[in-house]
Amino acid sequence: MLDIQFIRDNPELLQQVARLKGIDISIEELLSVDKQKLRLLHQTEQLRQQRNRLSKLIPQLDAENQADEIVQTKEEVRQINVELQQIESRRTVIEHAFEALMLLVPNVVSPDTPIGATDADNVEVRRVGEPTSFDFAPKDHVALAETLNLIDIQRGIKVAGTRGYFLRDAGLLLHRAVQQLALDLLSARGFTIMDVPLIVREEALLHTGFFPTGRDQTYKLENEQKWLVGTSEVPLVSYYSNEIVNVAEPIRLAAASYSFRREVGSAGRDVRGLYRVHQFAKVEQVVICRNDRDVSEQVFAEITKNAEDLVQLLELPYRIVAVCTGDLSQKNYKQYDIETWMPSRKNYGETHSSSILLDFQARRSNIRYRDASGRLQFCHTLNNTAVATPRILIPLLENHQRADGSIHIPKALRPYMNGREELRQ
Repeated sequence: MLDIQFIRDNPELLQQVARLKGIDISIEELLSVDKQKLRLLHQTEQLRQQRNRLSKLIPQLDAENQADEIVQTKEEVRQINVELQQIESRRTVIEHAFEALMLLVPNVVSPDTPIGATDADNVEVRRVGEPTSFDFAPKDHVALAETLNLIDIQRGIKVAGTRGYFLRDAGLLLHRAVQQLALDLLSARGFTIMDVPLIVREEALLHTGFFPTGRDQTYKLENEQKWLVGTSEVPLVSYYSNEIVNVAEPIRLAAASYSFRREVGSAGRDVRGLYRVHQFAKVEQVVICRNDRDVSEQVFAEITKNAEDLVQLLELPYRIVAVCTGDLSQKNYKQYDIETWMPSRKNYGETHSSSILLDFQARRSNIRYRDASGRLQFCHTLNNTAVATPRILIPLLENHQRADGSIHIPKALRPYMNGREELRQ
């Protein structure tokens, strides 16, 4: 959420950002509702002052035995109360409209965010490693996993429907190994690691900026105003909601959790394998820092490096792309994705994402700190996917396959795989 005064001062800018991000909101309508809200508030205050003045006059009139004036004054007070009730009813309607529109206002975008409509317009920042080449016909991750009994997709669909899957034996160990490697890396770098609620109140999703625009991607619990999270970013940020925190040093949090997404709008896309599934696991980084863009950029570089270091430990080629305006979510100010080479796709596929949100989430969540002068300021928040699995299993299996069908296990994962150096039949 943005400060209303900023919106009043920059209506053209925010309407342009809304167009670039594909968000259907009229800033002009919002400002019209804002003016109505202020006008009704002003009328309410005037009428209350008038009522208070008349109410204080009644005892004086009573002491002076001015019965007719008392009756008249009481009637004026009654009429004011009727008018106040009518205005309060209009204010309730206007305030609800104002709040609904405010929740649609997008965050501003950074000056270095590329302009574009879709992920095809994202801009490569740098590339590390070269796409893997083979001197044999490589298999995709589904064929590899089925041969080695790592994944059972057919039975997953039988039990859970489209995009369901089972992980088996070494497939499960690999799934857990990448998560534990990420947790150990982040813990060593000063992150507080947490297990978090996966079922949250609706306000947690509103306050972190996932609602209202992402409502159709989220699973709701029947007959409850509670939802399954699509990322542990939601509970991690909400952990400090409505609190005043100490950000002399950035607060670094990380969680390993399952995540759930409906994937509405992706029918027919990535239906083979593990790229786009409804249930997956993530290790998420969240950082809360002071309201300073230079600090946010430093933290952004830090959390992106953490994810890059993990990909390098997994011995995978990857690239960093700057996400364009049309591919940027409502809440994000700036975003970099890490895309890892996936041989079966003959392309890079997104496996990690880093975002700066400035004070957008903190305003909604009411997370503040005291600056050097003692004034309360809203914090900045940032997040990054350190690893998401089973998607990361796609490049792991495909890039590390050998001609005989075996899979090389990167050295960094071996301690979490009981020392195993390869997977084979």
